[in-house]
Amino acid sequence: MVERYSRPEMAEKWTQYARYAAWLEVEKAAVKAWARLGKIPQEDADKIVKNAKFSVERIEEIEAVTRHDLIAFNTSVSESLGDESRWFHYGMTSSDAVDTGVALQMRDSLNIIIADVKMLMASIKKRALEHKMTLMVGRSHGIHGEPITFGLTLAVWYDEMARHLKNLEETMDVISVGQISGAMGNFAHAPLELEEYAMAELGLKPEPCSNQVVHRDRYARLATALALMASSIEKFAVQVRHLQRTEVYEVEEYFAKGQKGSSAMPHKRNPILTENITGLARTIRSFAMPAMENVALWHERDISHSSNERFWLPDAFITSDFMLHRMNNVIANLTVMPENMMKNLNLTGGLVFSQRVLLELPLAGVSREDAYRIVQRNAMKVWEEIQQGRPSTNEKGESLYLQYLLADDELRESLSEEQIRECFNFDYYTKNVDKIFARVFK
Repeated sequence: MVERYSRPEMAEKWTQYARYAAWLEVEKAAVKAWARLGKIPQEDADKIVKNAKFSVERIEEIEAVTRHDLIAFNTSVSESLGDESRWFHYGMTSSDAVDTGVALQMRDSLNIIIADVKMLMASIKKRALEHKMTLMVGRSHGIHGEPITFGLTLAVWYDEMARHLKNLEETMDVISVGQISGAMGNFAHAPLELEEYAMAELGLKPEPCSNQVVHRDRYARLATALALMASSIEKFAVQVRHLQRTEVYEVEEYFAKGQKGSSAMPHKRNPILTENITGLARTIRSFAMPAMENVALWHERDISHSSNERFWLPDAFITSDFMLHRMNNVIANLTVMPENMMKNLNLTGGLVFSQRVLLELPLAGVSREDAYRIVQRNAMKVWEEIQQGRPSTNEKGESLYLQYLLADDELRESLSEEQIRECFNFDYYTKNVDKIFARVFK
């Protein structure tokens, strides 16, 4: 399946037009609040709400002279109004419009990200249920450990994304905050009720105690939430990349008809999507640093935060949106190869069952130290034999490790042949999968 990514929805939230449109929404909410408080005539408020508009081109033209974007915006809007323009931006400071406007942009953008996360979780869940009992080897340090299922791997991913979903939803509450508190946040020129009415109109909460800005720890919370989410998605991508390696080849990104992997080597089928995701995750994490450094502004505010927010905010949202859709495409179309998983599971001649044998011996009265010595002694023989090219199974299909254990006289003093053979039963390792899935997927 060819990936088609065409989602203007997120990018449109961060255009210059969208930025000014958010400011206008804030200004109109303030005008409505002033009218509600009886400070300005309702007729004038209605005219502003109905007629106020701006031109991006005109704002840029004015800003070239004023060197102040909010003043240029106010002038452009005022040109669309009559005498009632005197009430536009009344009692407000630039950050009242700018920061509250950004809150609207962040809120709407985070809603898209949350929907993306739910989409990805649904795809992961579908594949997890599909491969709930698909046996594969679990690995630690890159070395074979014990049998697991591919469904359990996917269940881990789902559970991790569920934590990010909760974090993002909580972050939504943190960033959905605006202000109309005046130049120093002291409400000297506007009552607190004005802010409360305007924020209710916008669907935001008032910043309980602003100075001249909405405090940047809120933005940092957003940046770190996106960075954490990106790190987990990179974790999934890296695992897909490892499992697609030629020596492993247990899963593979969908390879479309006509797709090319290399300009020089026609045989190549590379994990390009998950490699791309790895790079994107690094980029998203990088945005957390300026966001955290923006928390410490001088006194009531400076504008050291403004320059980097103009690109890290849109870039973080747009990149996160793209990354989530790309990862969803990978999961939904991932080629899974159960036969290769089983082949690799048997690659080490039954060594993956060593702990099962180890745990049976103490039940038979053998000390932990002696049990470990017996089990490891035979395991090391298998490692050496496999390295020398000996087949991992005999003509009867018995694993090399089982053969050594059955021939170990010291072991046979404690465990019968039937008990030893039972240790090599895959069902033992999948007996709790249903219960784990019940916990994860509820």
